[in-house]
Amino acid sequence: MRTAVLALWLLLSAVQFAGAAGADALWASKIQPLFDVNCVKCHGIMQQKSGLELDTFETVMKGGDDGVVVVPGKPQDSLIIKNITPDSDQHMPPKKQLSEADQKLLHDWVAGLSAAKLAKKPHPPRHFKSVTPAIDTLISEGWKERAVKPAAEVDDRTWCRRVYLDLAGRINTPAELQAFLDAPRSSRRAALVDRLLASNEYPVRMRELWDVLLMGRPKRENAEDRRKKNGWWAFLENSFRDNRPWDDMVHAILLARPIQPKDEGASWFLYERHNDPQAIAEAVAPVIYGAKINCAQCHDHPLAREIKQAHYWGLVAAYKRCKNVDGTNEVGESAIGGFDNFTNLKKESQPALLSLLTGVTIKEEQPGDKKEEDSDDKYIDPKAKVRVPKYSRRAAVADAATHNNPLLARAFVNRIWWAFLGRGIVQPADEMTARNVPSHPELLDWLAKDFADHKYDVRREIRGIVLSRVYALGRSDAPPETFAGAIERPLSAEQLARSWRIAAGLPPEDDALRRATIAALPDVLPKDYNATYQQAQFLADSKPLAEILKPSATNTVMRLTALSDPTARTKEAFLATYARLPDAEESAQAKAFFKARSNEPAEADRDLLWAMMTSAEFLTMP
Repeated sequence: MRTAVLALWLLLSAVQFAGAAGADALWASKIQPLFDVNCVKCHGIMQQKSGLELDTFETVMKGGDDGVVVVPGKPQDSLIIKNITPDSDQHMPPKKQLSEADQKLLHDWVAGLSAAKLAKKPHPPRHFKSVTPAIDTLISEGWKERAVKPAAEVDDRTWCRRVYLDLAGRINTPAELQAFLDAPRSSRRAALVDRLLASNEYPVRMRELWDVLLMGRPKRENAEDRRKKNGWWAFLENSFRDNRPWDDMVHAILLARPIQPKDEGASWFLYERHNDPQAIAEAVAPVIYGAKINCAQCHDHPLAREIKQAHYWGLVAAYKRCKNVDGTNEVGESAIGGFDNFTNLKKESQPALLSLLTGVTIKEEQPGDKKEEDSDDKYIDPKAKVRVPKYSRRAAVADAATHNNPLLARAFVNRIWWAFLGRGIVQPADEMTARNVPSHPELLDWLAKDFADHKYDVRREIRGIVLSRVYALGRSDAPPETFAGAIERPLSAEQLARSWRIAAGLPPEDDALRRATIAALPDVLPKDYNATYQQAQFLADSKPLAEILKPSATNTVMRLTALSDPTARTKEAFLATYARLPDAEESAQAKAFFKARSNEPAEADRDLLWAMMTSAEFLTMP
């Protein structure tokens, strides 16, 4: 692109991406990380010198062999404050001095603790008619408790664009926006949400989201095609189209055995991991627990006390007997084997039982010293191409993970909240451990129980979120964990590719543009957004993007060029890309740009659209 266009692009990109940051409380954001770095090596799960553990709030408040170390509201009486002073007898940390800033932080934290607040009992479970009033009530109470003023709600144009991006995976067309604005004010938002949830675009959008959340972005060029060819995409799309209960979907994925036609393709979740039971276990854990278990491979999780080494190897054992069946997309399972041991840090050998984080250990007859012999009588149909054992570890774990497992519902509602609001109630969304305190614990508890009580109804959950007040808020400088304003969310590559075509006046689907955009912008809901030089190059000089902006009889470039008045051209360009009118400064900049390019109006219109379509306003959720 020309220098003038790059300058215009930079002007329109003044708002930069910002990743979700902050924490749920001072403890989680500042104090706990401070202890993690300086204290828990000697006072944590691995060692408990002086009987003191400083890795959780509860153990800090419990104290050690010398008694309590934190007296709420009284730093002068707290051992933890006395021992960090330079001249203390039992100076902590040994051979190191905390900075003055960290000492003050710790002092202020203890001073701010209140014994009365610490003894405060949680709310008894409350009843709400549906998801939306529960969210509105409990989030509003959070604002009041934190003395935070929420942002104003966005206007209908912005809300319409936002909900189209979230539910249809693209911006709305001008005609769709006008139809929404013409509908009765009292019911138009609910009516639009219901229509989008029933559309053919919604299951595709959900498939795109969950394909990445469950499988990650493909690293090989043909991996995406293999997912599609082997039915994984169809399984996800059909499940979301039919509003299949989430627990039923997860069961089909974990079982990886098509019992009924709607299960076809679910086995690819296991198959793509190429007979690697550890990779499978590490992928399964965030789905059924809401937490990663990778750190428990060699020892109990060093920070999350509830995650034990036995949980890691127990989930690995569940898939030890699995093997991909060549020439198919199915995963076989042996009736024998997989009775392994793991060694803890004390060099003790332990059997890898089917132990789950929920506290369930699936009973299984152990062979002991006897050598196992495989035989036809151990299989339901010994002549089948893919034989199914009469006792299936996979089936046992799938049943246990999807029945009476409260973590399954919590994991889903926290992830879908993160997807639609830019941050989980527990953040990071896939690290729901006892260490990561929910920003709104009562809300998370209510949403999880309600989701399970309503048979894991995904569509109902999403509808409740997008019709809530918090979803409709504009930007705010309030801490992100308060959800007092919209958190900036970069659009996914799929959302961008379709939206670029809509802005260009074309139908949304274009596989070449979609693939090129994914290659350049692969991240989906990144924890921290860091633009790269390669991404900037793609946005500035993308051949697929240039192709859709070539003047043609039906596209936006030609429609703008047909308008002789620069003011009218600017207005139409802003409506096509941002669904809003330009302000005075933007109008003046565009007018000057058109004047400088008066001898090539079509090229000027193309470059203006290009600059707007690659600006921060377009690249992020409104």
